[in-house]
Amino acid sequence: MALYPVIMCGGAGTRLWPASRPSRPKQFIPLAGNRSLFQETALRVAPLAQEDGRLIVVGGVGHRGWIMDQLAEIGVEDRVEILLEPQARDSAAAMAAAALWTHARDPMGVNIFVASDHHIPDHDAFREACVVAAEAARDGRIVTLGVRPSEPSSAYGYISPEGPGLAPVRAFREKPDARTAADYIAAGYLWNSGNFIVTAATLLDELKANAPGVEIAVRQAVANPSAADRAVLGPAFADAPKISIDYAVMEKTRHASVLEVDFEWSDLGAWDAIAATGEGDFGQHIFEDAEGCLVRAPDGMLVAALGVRDLAIIAEHDAVLVCDLDRAQDIKRLVARIQTSSPQHLDFARDAPETLDAGARRLADWLRLRALPLWSSVGALDDGAFAEALSLDGRPVQGARSARVQAKQIWAYAEAGRLGWQGPWRRLVVNGAERLRTHFLRADGLCCARLGDDGAPADGTAAYDQVFVLLALRAAWGVAPNAAALEACAVSIRDQIQERLLLDTRAPTPGSSDPVHIDIHLLEACLAWETVGDAQWIAVADTLAAPARARLEAATERAYPGGVAPGRLFECARILDRHARARRGAPTQPLTMRLYDVATKGVDARIRAVTEALDEQGRPRGGRTRLWAQAEWLRAALALSIDAAPGDRVRLERDAQEALAALWRHLTPDGLWRDTRLTADRFIDEAAPARGLYHLVGVLSDIADHTPILQAPADAALR
Repeated sequence: MALYPVIMCGGAGTRLWPASRPSRPKQFIPLAGNRSLFQETALRVAPLAQEDGRLIVVGGVGHRGWIMDQLAEIGVEDRVEILLEPQARDSAAAMAAAALWTHARDPMGVNIFVASDHHIPDHDAFREACVVAAEAARDGRIVTLGVRPSEPSSAYGYISPEGPGLAPVRAFREKPDARTAADYIAAGYLWNSGNFIVTAATLLDELKANAPGVEIAVRQAVANPSAADRAVLGPAFADAPKISIDYAVMEKTRHASVLEVDFEWSDLGAWDAIAATGEGDFGQHIFEDAEGCLVRAPDGMLVAALGVRDLAIIAEHDAVLVCDLDRAQDIKRLVARIQTSSPQHLDFARDAPETLDAGARRLADWLRLRALPLWSSVGALDDGAFAEALSLDGRPVQGARSARVQAKQIWAYAEAGRLGWQGPWRRLVVNGAERLRTHFLRADGLCCARLGDDGAPADGTAAYDQVFVLLALRAAWGVAPNAAALEACAVSIRDQIQERLLLDTRAPTPGSSDPVHIDIHLLEACLAWETVGDAQWIAVADTLAAPARARLEAATERAYPGGVAPGRLFECARILDRHARARRGAPTQPLTMRLYDVATKGVDARIRAVTEALDEQGRPRGGRTRLWAQAEWLRAALALSIDAAPGDRVRLERDAQEALAALWRHLTPDGLWRDTRLTADRFIDEAAPARGLYHLVGVLSDIADHTPILQAPADAALR
């Protein structure tokens, strides 16, 4: 008999305001000890899922980050199945989803449904009770755990058993007033703990008989999950009636049993219950002649209390609650008033993604007023050279002069000029291109990778560098006085690297510097040059695109190995899509969407950002993020949305907003950026690399092509 514990994460915890909010409900907060209630629940029930079982977590899609983070913190993320509700539909639908998932894998499986926000210190006693209840569940019973009351309470529902121990249920009772609660206890009633043990098959049969609308909608949602994220239940989930399992099944079924238990239990539903645990205080406080008070305060805040008794003093950064602990159950009334008078304080301010219009304006302003003036003055050196990086206090960082940085800066300033920036972009482009031609191009017509200390070519001719040199030469071709010379240089590079690259055997996986990725970027450079009238650029582009598509088609048919950079996949999708649109319908859209979908597996749901690599299972590896990868996520989402089906277009534009928010976390107010983020709020303390400007201007360029607000006039983005 395999057991499948199911943690239900749907509680709102409104009586624990202001600590508990919709975006961070009480189950994810440490309320009685150092771990959250959700973490304690996971540790309590995970051992029940032995070799043949599995732990299931059902929660809202908006709480995915909390769920994944907190499971990882306690080391139980393996062998966990996460089902995310696109919309809350109460406990009956959530339990149906878990039961359907279980039944599809194990028709005899027993689910142990537990709330994520209950306080049960004796883990062993709880597990022993679940094993006893599971035996009865195998015989078709739906067993709930009834806790022997320690006192009359109006905070809990009650169960009337037909006898002691494990017995059929005579009746369920709603939360009573204090006097009725005392009568219930005298009559042998038990507290309803809200835990249920039942086979998946029995629960589904009961739902079919008593709540068919729930079963039908959820079955469809489980069978057809979100195309973008298989953990998210399908849109049919929203069609399920919003009803609790008590009303849907337990009050109608003839199979309900209750197992009497005597361990300590509380749903910690209000601040008086938190205070009763003796472990609810949090943060720094000083008491003088104050007794029986519960104090919680965020880091950096001091709470001082003088001459008071039995108060809850709960401080958050935006709200403070002071209440008599005896009135803790009435906080819902206070929350109702806040809903009317100050609704912004019912939840924490969210880092909601900006619309593309608003994001484009803000990014354009930041580039125009901060980044471009800084980098065009401090970052532009003598004789057309550019600094490799700027320190975070705005000073040039000395280093070897690389062709890639020289080329990317030329392209960035030329594109900024095209978008309407009024700074000295033309001088920077012309001087930069001349330096590139005279200092970096070798006698054989290729570009060296770096200059030595003496200014002479030092390194070899990396193919990846040639690609960006081609882009820089094309950007300068329209404004430099020696356009013919620049085009001749570009043709020489094209012909030589075409001959070298196309004779090579190509690797099937687009990693950080493999041949497929080089070909894709060479395709991008050819697409940029083909508008000058030389048909050979078109021929080379098509010659590169066909085998690249074939190799990537083969690669998407199998799991990618560990180490693949999601940002590179986004680049491949974006550039192939551009080629398809340039050819007015090249058969690329299905491939680019598959590439995009694989790449989005590298978006860490906890931090909503693209990580550096995928592991062997296609999951984000590590938590490091890079600025360029966020930019490529955004650019790919915008590119693919142009010809996408309506449903995909909505998802892609939402992803573009998320990517823009992730990108902003790397930028500083003064026009610099932090290239590598290690955790949610910690970056590598290093100089800002100059290449970031290429990615940021590229983002704005693509937004300008996509968003109408930047197309009237077309070149007004940076004015």
